Amino acid sequence: MRIYLAGPDVFLPDATAMAAAKKKICDRHGAVGVFPTDPVEDAAADAAATRFLEISLRNEAHIRGCDGLIANLTPFRGPSADAGTIYELGLMRGLGRPIAGYTNDARDFAARTREILGASARETAAGWTDGEGLSLEDFGCHDNLMIDGGILAAGGVFVARDLPPTLRWSDLQGFEACVVALMRGSATGY
Repeated sequence: MRIYLAGPDVFLPDATAMAAAKKKICDRHGAVGVFPTDPVEDAAADAAATRFLEISLRNEAHIRGCDGLIANLTPFRGPSADAGTIYELGLMRGLGRPIAGYTNDARDFAARTREILGASARETAAGWTDGEGLSLEDFGCHDNLMIDGGILAAGGVFVARDLPPTLRWSDLQGFEACVVALMRGSATGY
């Protein structure tokens, strides 16, 4: 099973080491990990006029060439997961292939959102709102309901671990639990 390794890990100062660590875990469980920066042939990406489009097209080519996806959904630069990772997760879900996600911040989405909003978050009789009076999503999910819901509807797992900030980007126990779940699912037809 080829597994696309989605997440903001490409932005880490040690992205190459993280890619190697995740691939080693995949290998140990009989899978092949595919990191976004791995080379991939794609004619459209080769012809792209801009670097950002080339990267986007190569990542999509990787996803189409994989059997499943594991997304690092640890909150990134805000209360939610990395937007690019969410796109990749949705693309794989749309392809009907197995997906799984993990986060190293187990607080629910509503709590993280209120923390980011600070004093501008207000509790009303109808629930929490932001500074513009817009309601806050509060379903007890790890992230936006479409992320949790998509993984659940696909039969995937969403592993949430509560780790200190010093381990948030380096601990891979949640990732490994996702690899195990995908491999177990692939053996039973998912």
